[in-house]
Amino acid sequence: MLGLPERRLPSAEFLLLLPFLLLLLLLLPAAPAPHRAAYKPVIVVHGLFDSSYSFRHLLEYINETHPGTAVTVLDLFDGRESLRPLWEQVQGFREAVAPIMAKALQGVHLICYSQGGLVCRALLSVMDEHNVDSFISLSSPQMGQYGDTNYLKWLFPTSMRSNLYRICYSPWGQEFSICNYWHDPHHDDLYLNASSFLALINGERDHPNATAWRKNFLRLGRLVLIGGPDDGVITPWQSSFFGFYDANETVLEMEKQLVYLRDSFGLKTLLARGAIVRCPMAGISHTAWHSNRTLYETCIEPWLS
Repeated sequence: MLGLPERRLPSAEFLLLLPFLLLLLLLLPAAPAPHRAAYKPVIVVHGLFDSSYSFRHLLEYINETHPGTAVTVLDLFDGRESLRPLWEQVQGFREAVAPIMAKALQGVHLICYSQGGLVCRALLSVMDEHNVDSFISLSSPQMGQYGDTNYLKWLFPTSMRSNLYRICYSPWGQEFSICNYWHDPHHDDLYLNASSFLALINGERDHPNATAWRKNFLRLGRLVLIGGPDDGVITPWQSSFFGFYDANETVLEMEKQLVYLRDSFGLKTLLARGAIVRCPMAGISHTAWHSNRTLYETCIEPWLS
């Protein structure tokens, strides 16, 4: 009549099978949700006189922005125990981080605050098989400390920074962590000969492990340096970026430091491959770096893959 195709009704056999087909569809497993790679574990190392409690805000920020991240705030060498020699602390922290790294096949991130940044840099040097992706150095005196702070006045009340070398560059002084990175620009020879820690991890003094330590350090994926002019403790504050005083107390930036020019432990190589991030921020005092939300969002969160 109108030339329309004839419509055929489903066969009786199909109608009988239809309930069973619908039941089969209901029993089939749902398609898996798109897979998102898990965030790498984060290991946090505290600073002088600190404890894990100091990082409760940082832990909160990470949990909010990267839910499901395994975060370990290491509770070692707390309070006055943080004055123990740094090599002793490095050994303790090494024993704590090794099993975490072993389970993290995709690698880990380190967030290391103040003195803890030096502990972490030593860990990167001595651990042959570390798998650190981002090492976030949070207001750490990476090129040493040369300033009168409340900590120093409490420890050595009769000494000023100009004569503290007499204590720090003695065998007795090197038993205190802060003396392990005391860097007096007016007594460089004494520093190089007496420093049992900083001069070694900087490659400023020859030692049999220098080549291996440099190779280990260069396993690092990325070095994030954070600090600022209103820190009030790290002196000079540019030490957080591997800058330091010359003999006239003029600050020379990282690229003018001998450890960089000689590439003694790998800084120049890291920069050449684009693996150093510098994030200076004003208006933050030393004890507020790990609780400042803006700092976290700007300088830390982007590197926690």
